[in-house]
Amino acid sequence: MTAFDSGCREGGKGPLAGLRVVEIAGIGPGPYAAMMLADLGAEVLRIDRPVRASSATADPTLRSRQLLRLDLKRPRAVEILLRAVDRADVLLEGFRPGVAERLGFGPDVCLERNPRLVFGRITGWGQSGTLARTAGHDINYIALTGLLHQVGLPGGKPVPPMNVVGDYGGGGLLLAYGVLAALFERQTSGLGQVVDAAMVDGVASFMATTFALREAGCWRDAPGENFLSGAAHYYDTYETSDGRWVAIGSIEPQFHAQMLERLGLDPGEFAAAEGFDAARYDRLIDEIWPATKQRIAAAVARHTRDEIAGLFDGTDACVTPVLSLEEATAHPHNRARGTFVNVDGVTQNAPAPRFSRSVPEVPRPPLREPDQTDALLAELGYDASAIEMLERDGALNR
Repeated sequence: MTAFDSGCREGGKGPLAGLRVVEIAGIGPGPYAAMMLADLGAEVLRIDRPVRASSATADPTLRSRQLLRLDLKRPRAVEILLRAVDRADVLLEGFRPGVAERLGFGPDVCLERNPRLVFGRITGWGQSGTLARTAGHDINYIALTGLLHQVGLPGGKPVPPMNVVGDYGGGGLLLAYGVLAALFERQTSGLGQVVDAAMVDGVASFMATTFALREAGCWRDAPGENFLSGAAHYYDTYETSDGRWVAIGSIEPQFHAQMLERLGLDPGEFAAAEGFDAARYDRLIDEIWPATKQRIAAAVARHTRDEIAGLFDGTDACVTPVLSLEEATAHPHNRARGTFVNVDGVTQNAPAPRFSRSVPEVPRPPLREPDQTDALLAELGYDASAIEMLERDGALNR
């Protein structure tokens, strides 16, 4: 057993088996990035705060870890962390700029001890820029990049799309992607480096196609006034007779025609997505699509949600029911694919993506107690008397 291995992997499985990651406890995108790496076989050691509540949870983003609870405001705790860094491939931290340095484990310190270390940093605003040292949340990051301004009903206020765009997509996934890129580069250079993953940068990258459409004159910079944000009849949600909803995404002409035919409407009377350009985009949004949406809505409203689902089952019309979380976990496709798993009684997302050979193990539940703390510290060079001293000093918490 190593200082990173819980003893449950039997050598490790998954494409990242053997990768050693030290995660400094945080919330949101940092734990999510660590989950993504752990899901694929990385051995993740989470350095948690002394308060137990932060990891005593069923939170899937904390699964498949080993755990040490350290008070990093104490020098002896930082020394434990640095000994773990000596053996690690990756360190992940999500403090504001300058905090890790102030505590004594900034990139300069860690890379001097371990030149091959990839030091992954996740923040909202980044390590530089006028807002770098200020607080923020997902809604602020997507607001400042222009994305939030695109989401909502026409003429209405911008609507936050949960906290998945900035925190998890633009943040956690960006961090995991950057870390893996740095590890790939290390194969050539032999050196680690700092990965500055900023949620504003990640969110901005999601808008590449938006900027392309804007340049072509086929995008309005306003909530709900574009064909991919609810303005078009073929890309929106519609209420059914039982007060539930279906999603229609029939963009391509052949899918568009099939959708209309199944609803009892004549495809020849409706404009498909292909062929619109800047010259007629405003007319589509202002004159054609609103009336068309009313006809689609009336046709959908004659059926229950499940009747619509049955009507389009097995077709390429791109019409699906809008499911609740409970319904989503029970849907036949998700069940057949194993999109969700049950870990210690908690239904949650399965590891993704899938691999043909190096298949990861089923995730382990988050640790509720600091299992094998003594063994972990022994691997880092601490004997029983030293561990007792660390506890008395307050550096270590069980």
